[in-house]
Amino acid sequence: MKILNGLDEIAAFLGVPVPAELRAVERVYPVRANTYYLARIDRADPWHDPIGRQCLPHPDELRDYDASDDPLAEEEQTVAPHLIRRYYDRAVMVATNRCPMLCRFCFRKRQWRAGVPEHDLTDDELAAICAYYRNHPEVRELLFSGGEPLMLSNARIRAILTRLTAVPSLEIIRIGSRAPVTWPERIDAELADMLGACRGVWFATHFNHPRELTPEAEAACTRLVRAGVPVVNQTVLLRGVNDDPEVLEALFRGLIRMRVKPLYLFHVDPVKGVRHFATGVARGREVLRYCRPRLSALAVPTFAIDLPEGGGKVPIQENYCENGRYETIFRSLVEYPEALD
Repeated sequence: MKILNGLDEIAAFLGVPVPAELRAVERVYPVRANTYYLARIDRADPWHDPIGRQCLPHPDELRDYDASDDPLAEEEQTVAPHLIRRYYDRAVMVATNRCPMLCRFCFRKRQWRAGVPEHDLTDDELAAICAYYRNHPEVRELLFSGGEPLMLSNARIRAILTRLTAVPSLEIIRIGSRAPVTWPERIDAELADMLGACRGVWFATHFNHPRELTPEAEAACTRLVRAGVPVVNQTVLLRGVNDDPEVLEALFRGLIRMRVKPLYLFHVDPVKGVRHFATGVARGREVLRYCRPRLSALAVPTFAIDLPEGGGKVPIQENYCENGRYETIFRSLVEYPEALD
């Protein structure tokens, strides 16, 4: 795998010209992808391909949608260096802002826009995070996130996990990584065994489209599962990528075949430079209505939105019931008789 930086390198790899209007986008939001992921794109029309749309720029990234760089208020909820606490029992550690691919729908787009330097978590910052956890034993879970946290070496990840697991009250560590999707060779046997040997470690990945479920991706997930690491998936509902119930059904079925649990389907966050991906919440509810009678509970994720201003995740459940005088009707499924009043 080779990382390509800039529109010229990527367009040369794809064998296509660069649309002139994308130069302005690149000046604000850089473009980076790797050869593994770019090889998944249909080169006949890469700019509208569902894989291409996730890694190639679009003119609408510069449209003014009255959106915020940080609508989830992560900066406001930062309680220690690179540690964001929104919930009572868990927090997010942003270990790096580096990535092998810059996803165009990224909700932390502010961290890699032009002019923002790359950074990794330092030992002093890690010490401050561990001190915070020791002083707040009610915080029992940590999301090890980024950027792409697996940009760090295995040795550095091991050192970080060693420090974190020494905190008695820290019970669960989730690795939040898109590496199985964009860089599956990164999940080598050494990394899988290291994570499997670490107590309380889960792996949360991010497949958005069934064409991402390659043999290489399956092998990466299988290495984690065989090492004893539970793997879950978080999908984002994206206009022009996966806003089709049949596409998502294929994705969810493929994930459970790989022993990866579809955990969440998120509506895209209202982030500046990302709003053109929004489908509307109603589309997510349509997906649920389609999937519920067709897929088992293993395969159907929770549809959720992340509330602006740091409000946190809210599940959106489809209302299958209509209360009548004598019965409740479960739409699309069965008529279920209620007890008479």
